[in-house]
Amino acid sequence: MEVTDENLATLANYLQQTLNPDPNIRRPAEKFLEGVEVNQNYAILLLHLIDKDTVDLTIRIAGAVAFKNYIKRNWPVEEDSADNIHANDRAAIKTLIVSLMLKSPEPVQRQFSDAVSIIGKYDFPTKWPGLINEMVEKFATGDFHVINGVLRTAHSLFKKYRFEYQSQSLWEEIKHVLDNFAKPLTDLFVATVDLTTKHANNQQALQVIYGSLTLICKVFYSLNCQDLPEFFEDNMPIWMPNLLNLLQVKVPCLENDSDEDKPGIMEQLRTEVCECAALYALKYEEEFEPHAPSFVTAVWTVLLATGPQTKYDALVSNALAFLAKVAEKKRYQNLFEDPGTLSSICEKVVIPNMEFRESDMELFEDNPEEYVRRDMEGSDVDTRRRAACDLVRTLAQHYEEKMMNIFGQYVQVMLAKYQEVGATAWRGKDAALFLVTSLVARGGTQAAGVTKASPLVDLASFAVGHVLPELQRAPVTELPVLKADAIKYIMTFRSLLPKDVIITALPLLIEHISGRGVVCTYGACTVEKLIAGGMVPKPVLEPHAPKLLTALFTTFGDNADPADHNEYVMKAILRTLSCLKESALPYLGDALPKLARMLSVVAKNPCKPHFNHYLFETLSLAVSLVVKSNPNAVSAFEDALFPIFQEILQNDVQEFMPYVFQMLSLLLELRGGAAGGATGDGDAYGALLPCLVAPPLWERPANIRPLVRLLCAFVAVRTDLVLRSGKLNAMLGVFQKLIASKTNDHEGFYLVQTMLYKFGSTVMQQYEKQIVTLLFQRLSSSKTTKYVRGLIAFLGFYAAHFGADTLIDLVDSIQTNMFAMYTERVLIADLQRVSGALERKAAAIGCVKLLCDSAHFRQGALASLWARLLQALISLFELPADESSLPDDHFVEVDETPGYQAQYAQLACARGLADDPLAGIEDPKRYLAESLGNMARQWPDVLPPRIAALDEPHRHALQLYLNAYSVQIC
Repeated sequence: MEVTDENLATLANYLQQTLNPDPNIRRPAEKFLEGVEVNQNYAILLLHLIDKDTVDLTIRIAGAVAFKNYIKRNWPVEEDSADNIHANDRAAIKTLIVSLMLKSPEPVQRQFSDAVSIIGKYDFPTKWPGLINEMVEKFATGDFHVINGVLRTAHSLFKKYRFEYQSQSLWEEIKHVLDNFAKPLTDLFVATVDLTTKHANNQQALQVIYGSLTLICKVFYSLNCQDLPEFFEDNMPIWMPNLLNLLQVKVPCLENDSDEDKPGIMEQLRTEVCECAALYALKYEEEFEPHAPSFVTAVWTVLLATGPQTKYDALVSNALAFLAKVAEKKRYQNLFEDPGTLSSICEKVVIPNMEFRESDMELFEDNPEEYVRRDMEGSDVDTRRRAACDLVRTLAQHYEEKMMNIFGQYVQVMLAKYQEVGATAWRGKDAALFLVTSLVARGGTQAAGVTKASPLVDLASFAVGHVLPELQRAPVTELPVLKADAIKYIMTFRSLLPKDVIITALPLLIEHISGRGVVCTYGACTVEKLIAGGMVPKPVLEPHAPKLLTALFTTFGDNADPADHNEYVMKAILRTLSCLKESALPYLGDALPKLARMLSVVAKNPCKPHFNHYLFETLSLAVSLVVKSNPNAVSAFEDALFPIFQEILQNDVQEFMPYVFQMLSLLLELRGGAAGGATGDGDAYGALLPCLVAPPLWERPANIRPLVRLLCAFVAVRTDLVLRSGKLNAMLGVFQKLIASKTNDHEGFYLVQTMLYKFGSTVMQQYEKQIVTLLFQRLSSSKTTKYVRGLIAFLGFYAAHFGADTLIDLVDSIQTNMFAMYTERVLIADLQRVSGALERKAAAIGCVKLLCDSAHFRQGALASLWARLLQALISLFELPADESSLPDDHFVEVDETPGYQAQYAQLACARGLADDPLAGIEDPKRYLAESLGNMARQWPDVLPPRIAALDEPHRHALQLYLNAYSVQIC
């Protein structure tokens, strides 16, 4: 694709079409661009278009977004995949992008900055060593549009240091960055702070300067996250006083912002300074100690000066987080231990920031999903309430008695006022409930809620006195915030509340599922957690099941609006049916049509991944329960679900395809396994089979495991159909592709083992040499731990099923003495690495077959390896699996696949039964002992010298097996 005016015009036209709201215009344009992006020079053409000032800005921005997504999809080269970017294009992109980014308009600059950070993730510093110096050079320009572009890119590039695990390569990268960037950043920081004085009366200049200081603080935070760099430790006298000053400085011309929701530049800067101070207080307390008191004072002053407006939320959260981090450390405790200080913190900081504001009420009523995400799930958006709660919790752990006395008084006052005045004082009770939860909790888990609480508060009597009355008060729509608080109290302390409180609360919780928004969600979530945690067992749940399921399904309305699709409600339905099992059958007649309608709705626009997952789980569970009770019902499910599945597959709904393949596997297995065979001939499956072996489906990582499962289901229960369709060769082609992949080789073993097991040697004999040749070619080209484990287990299975000498002759037919090399270099050397119960069992039984049934091992060329193989087998029985890695263990993990990919998620309710092909042998140790006994009877002279050649520990272990199973061998 040459850079010509004609090509640029064509590209601009297609980019324009990608912005069209009409999908009939937009989608073909997107497909065209995806189709041409593999051509050499595509990225260079795109960059030239974005660089042209004469092109409309919206098209340039669309181009920048397309370029970023192109980089995201193609820059990382997946394991076993071709490189879609030509080497010359890679070099040209890295040469052009920084300078192009820095001269572009800000919306374009932001997209390029993200692209640089993606490239940097894979190429920096080893393949892009000049990047930092190229960026640092731009600091000298004095142009803050350029400087801010560099800082934005640096932040994008370095923020991974905030969460990456420590490793040698990470330390080397950070050292490279610090050596080249720390001093220029510090010099820029000092110079920029000086500019705030020089331009004190220029509002426009100050806006840009303080924006730069905000970005500098973000980069400073990232560079200090892993450890305290020596350079920054030496320069703390520069950084800390200036950061403190930025926290305290008043800039009137920038603080008169009338916007109550959007934080101004000074709020953003102080937020970042608080975060940097909190990092130092938590991780580098000794070095930070001289600065701590002045920062605590400054942060306290900031907290007292900020109002309840939403624009201060992030600042207040970070300021409270800083105080919590300081309060955690013993060396700072003198700053907080005075009762007057604690009282002041409670009155002036904690309670004001726990109060339910108008903006909270707007969120509660208008966007319940976001409210729940912030309040219950701990989203990335820190709320004032959570930050105040964390501070209270930290203080309560260190000054428990003082905190209970001081805060307890405030709680009593607020509760008393609510009881006296009633509904008008609901905000006080809301704050009191929140404060009690913060004060009492001492530790817990996601699964069980709070499991450790302060002994100074009686949770049960508080629940009876102040929580249950809120739930007993009708109607469920009155004072919804207090209803939500009461439900959340039961959810939080469910592991510690007595059984009678839970049983009293259960029908009340079910009533509140018919409430709206947050109340409904909290009700459903709490019921689900009570069932999951065993607080509501099946006998307790059964009497309430009709009302509970009716309430849950009613929340979905007519299923037409995805906004009604509440993931917590769907999870509660799944948990309820899972607990009830067969007792749920009477309710499934009404439930199943509703679930199917829901699936057809969400298939058109899959926008809620958790809801969708629970929906597929619920359908899978319902199918399993009903067919178990009535095998002929499988046909009704196929009639109801196949049209929806067909629509999903035809429309290429990527998110749902892995689920559909799993459910098809389940239906196929249930149809094949039904007693007496289900009615119907299952022709739809026959039409599906050719599509399943078509290469495009296998290009998506998320499809691979469910597709293998589905092919194995065909092999297991529709053997005749596979053979009749002539698709056996295509399946072996799939096996060849899988076994060559380090990521998916285990799926290849699963597929070929199922084929051998189900088809038998009559069908498979003509392919066996080719299969084994492929396996050993892969072994020689890339010997990873996972592959070696799979190979040992697979060949063990083969020896167990088709005979040890058959296996040896097959391997040696590829190359003379190949099996001897395999035994010595792989089987004996790496047997200990095999993990997984079925895999270890297959490996062990295969070894027993070789030791006791093989003529080659008994008297042939392999006899010299007999004792060593037996020792390796005894070690497999006696020692834990060897988890060390092999040299070739450097493959891409599934979650590192670049760009957008629908992720594979296992449906627990559609999981197939673990089919053990060696189920006839329960105990491999016993099998070894008895097989040696048989061998001793047939060839009495062979074993004594070989047993004598064993090392003493192995001989002793073997004797214990023989004694345990009453076997005499010599």
